[in-house]
Amino acid sequence: MKCEYFGKCGSCTLFELPYEEQLKKKSNYIKDEFKEFYTGEMELFSSSDGHFRNRAEFRIWHEGDELFYAMNGFSKKSIVKIERCQIVEENIYSTMPKLIEYIKKSDTLRQKLFAVEFMSANEMLVTLIYHKKIDESWLKEAKKLEQKLNLMVIGRSRGVKIVSQRDFIYQNLTVNSKTYRYKVYENSFLQPNTKVNEKMIGWAKNNSKDFGGDLVELYCGHGNFTIPLSENFDKVLATEISKKSISSAKENCELNGVNHIFFARLSAEEFTQALHKEREFRRLKGIDLDNYNFSTIFIDPPRAGVDTKTLSLVSEFEHIIYISCNPKTLKRDLSKLCKTHYIEKFAIFDQFAYTDHLECGAVLKKIP
Repeated sequence: MKCEYFGKCGSCTLFELPYEEQLKKKSNYIKDEFKEFYTGEMELFSSSDGHFRNRAEFRIWHEGDELFYAMNGFSKKSIVKIERCQIVEENIYSTMPKLIEYIKKSDTLRQKLFAVEFMSANEMLVTLIYHKKIDESWLKEAKKLEQKLNLMVIGRSRGVKIVSQRDFIYQNLTVNSKTYRYKVYENSFLQPNTKVNEKMIGWAKNNSKDFGGDLVELYCGHGNFTIPLSENFDKVLATEISKKSISSAKENCELNGVNHIFFARLSAEEFTQALHKEREFRRLKGIDLDNYNFSTIFIDPPRAGVDTKTLSLVSEFEHIIYISCNPKTLKRDLSKLCKTHYIEKFAIFDQFAYTDHLECGAVLKKIP
């Protein structure tokens, strides 16, 4: 991929290397970092080298009546005006110039527009963020924009959210030749690289197909991993602290005809307390933890990794599947988990080409 903003826009930091060399550099770093825990073959899952990102946010830069997309530059507090972005998926890429040109012509849509967020899958949702109050006059203009560009629009300003059509999109994910359908809400977490996300789910599913028993998942989100993985287990208990994510995950189970997943709105720490019978939670009403035969725990924690108490709980399971968006906290957590478990499989997922960022996956089994 060649981009005219390489070296200017601060988003892509490995622009000097061709993609294959970037990938080699990053994977060698991971192999070296984790050699004390795993010396076997690491599976490497690459990204497309362009048009791979299905979610993106851009600032809007105003110069008189002109508008530009803007990103932070390499130098401190510098701004780079851009027309398009080579890493966003094709639909976002082609929509960017059309959207900005349309907004320029509307005082209602243009004035005090601060940022634009794109979310694209089988359809596109655009969120326009303002430093002014938006109202019914804004909605009228937004509906015209939707019809012109064939997308959905949400407006946000302080304390205000206006939804023109709906505040979600449908996403289809294909894993091992099977397609799963998800409803993904605006302002919720969406894996940023669809193709690599499919590879991550497939890897986790393939490496847990013989585990049997029941599965518990922490940090389940809207069910991205939960629903495909559930096919390998008798029952699944999935937890998540966000009420909206739990509601979305239940909707996605209905979309996919899955009825053996049960959800509890609990943090990882609260689930630990519940399983150890340290506390009772009304949010577990109707769920008897004693009726589960947990063989496996799946975790995909935030960048901070897993807290100490929850990590102790994780170490009690026969099988652990750990997806990590932060190799540093993964290494920290593995230094404890590898006292009770050994790593059977390790994988590297390049969700963010042209950056130093990598995601990793580890499948662990309890030491006999």
